[in-house]
Amino acid sequence: MITAGDFRNGVTFEEDGNVMQIVEFQHVKPGKGAAFVRAKVKNVISGSVIEKTYNPTAKFPTAFVERKDMEYSYNDGDLYYFMDPESYELVPVNAHELSDNFKFVKENMVCKILSYKGKVFGVEPPFFVDLEVTETEPGLAGNTATNATKPATVETGAEIKVPLFINIGDKIRIDTRTCEYMERA
Repeated sequence: MITAGDFRNGVTFEEDGNVMQIVEFQHVKPGKGAAFVRAKVKNVISGSVIEKTYNPTAKFPTAFVERKDMEYSYNDGDLYYFMDPESYELVPVNAHELSDNFKFVKENMVCKILSYKGKVFGVEPPFFVDLEVTETEPGLAGNTATNATKPATVETGAEIKVPLFINIGDKIRIDTRTCEYMERA
């Protein structure tokens, strides 16, 4: 059991038969009246996000979400297939269950598959990926007072802002949590 006073980002719990995950939370202690917890919660199965207030003493059963490493194999239309490295079984995942940062994942990369009671509801790509720049304009140095950026396309087709000194063929490291350029690889 978990109380609303113990809420932290990423915590999962069951409420009214649904599995909820804390996206954001705030403990509020008004000058007058009782304290409460304001939280933005996501229904992990449907993906809907709502904002709710909870009494800090309210108790909820903890939902155990299984995180398993699987290798991305290929996609076929709206289905993306991941291979279990132990059993070599292919697990199909719908495109709408993939996050926006999945655009940085290429074949044979290991991702975390999130499931609850056997139902897959999400995919977490690796935090950092090294990708090759396939398309970008040549950067011209000069007339830049601060660090200037230009758009670049990487081998997965995703577009990202990179510094002017990055050229076609360069390998760069990308933080998939923020979708930002980090460094040359």
